Amino acid sequence: MKAHIKSYLSITKKEWNGMVVMIILIALILAAPYIYQMFRKDNTINFKDFDKAIAQLNKVQHSKDYIDNKPASDVKILHPVMFPFNPNNLSAAQWEQLGLSERQANIIKHYEAKGGKFYNKEDVKKIYFITDSDYKRLEPFINFPLAEYTSKKAKPGEIIELNSADLAKLTEIRGIGSSFAMRIFRYRERLGGFYNKEQLKEIFGIDSLKYAEIKDEVSVNPGVITKININTVSFNQLQVFPYLGYKQVNAIIQYRVQHGSYASIADMKNIAILDNLILRKIEPYLNFK
Repeated sequence: MKAHIKSYLSITKKEWNGMVVMIILIALILAAPYIYQMFRKDNTINFKDFDKAIAQLNKVQHSKDYIDNKPASDVKILHPVMFPFNPNNLSAAQWEQLGLSERQANIIKHYEAKGGKFYNKEDVKKIYFITDSDYKRLEPFINFPLAEYTSKKAKPGEIIELNSADLAKLTEIRGIGSSFAMRIFRYRERLGGFYNKEQLKEIFGIDSLKYAEIKDEVSVNPGVITKININTVSFNQLQVFPYLGYKQVNAIIQYRVQHGSYASIADMKNIAILDNLILRKIEPYLNFK
């Protein structure tokens, strides 16, 4: 019995060496944070640049709220004088006559000074600091000259091609203002172009009703879309593509590293995180050369 216990508890030289190595490794892991602190020097934070940025921000804000060294007032006249008006290039005094405060008028003039322009009534509503009550009072009197208003929209029967249209051309689509035009433009840039009109419904604010309103006004030339070379694209470049999330992009890159170049979309079916729906959506944008 005693011999049996002794045999059970005894260890070989190889096992002993393994235990020594394991103990050394554990000791090194436990000591690593302390060794790191001994050799690491904390960077001294310099607040001078931060203070300069804050001062510059305050200066910009100050310039918006002050005119001729006087604070812009939030006071509105008690009895606004309403009249038909074109919101483009209306003077600050006329905005105040319509019932806006000096501060609101200054914000509008600042918007125009930066190249802003009103294309329809809704654009006035989007101006920062214009309240709902202000807009309700102003809306019946907003009057765009007929030539200016109609010239911004496509002629009846004219079809606008989504992949070649610039921002100005996109605003000519009936039912599309400057805000929607910018969303379409930015989404098109992220995609590399549209291959189907129904992709417009993927854009925030374009629901089924809005799409039905504009679908006959536009066309798509899928032959001009910018394709992604899936065998050379980097992680950062692919991450911009709206149909893929972070984990999916990472899986595509890692699979390429481990298995080599993709020959076709069939190779990508081996990536578990990519389902058939995603593969169908991304296939028109991929180049396997």
